[in-house]
Amino acid sequence: MMKREDVLMEALPYIQQFHGKTIVIKLGGHAMVDPTVLENAIKDAVLLHYVGIRVVLVHGGGPEITEKMKALGKESVFVGGLRVTDSETLEIAQMVLVGKINKGIISLIAKCGAKGVGLSGSDGNIILAKKMDIQKVKVEGVEQEVDLGRVGEIEWIDPALLNTLLAEGYIPVISPIAIDRFGGNLNIMQIPPPGILL
Repeated sequence: MMKREDVLMEALPYIQQFHGKTIVIKLGGHAMVDPTVLENAIKDAVLLHYVGIRVVLVHGGGPEITEKMKALGKESVFVGGLRVTDSETLEIAQMVLVGKINKGIISLIAKCGAKGVGLSGSDGNIILAKKMDIQKVKVEGVEQEVDLGRVGEIEWIDPALLNTLLAEGYIPVISPIAIDRFGGNLNIMQIPPPGILL
């Protein structure tokens, strides 16, 4: 087992390389249902924050949305593995993603000694999206066209609010609810891949 100081020395070149850069970390929906995995991921994110790397967290929550829908007596509809999101499903998704999961991550960040701010992609028009086009999916080997409903794909990301929060020492935590050009909300199924923003 490596000593703690050896780990830090091995990490030093990477810390130097990414110091001052903004890194986007995606927390997948399945990480949300394992408290140990989630807490360890948050600890790592806070460590990056304190060594001078600007961290933005983006999270999912598909399994918890499905569980909440069951509890409310509404069945999730999937076609070819893709969730169909009607208006009621979107409302439940917002409740889970913004109201529960996002706030839970903020609490974990505080527990680790940092300051987090919970946002959805619609706050400050961070994520502008458009309704996803009809999708072609295979169901039992047969190709079908399906309208996924209130599901969006990203057109534009405005980092202004995020940059303001990062400059003040906060860790922004974003749930995948976006706004469209008409002021409506959309569930974003495909968040951009995690990576580094210069």
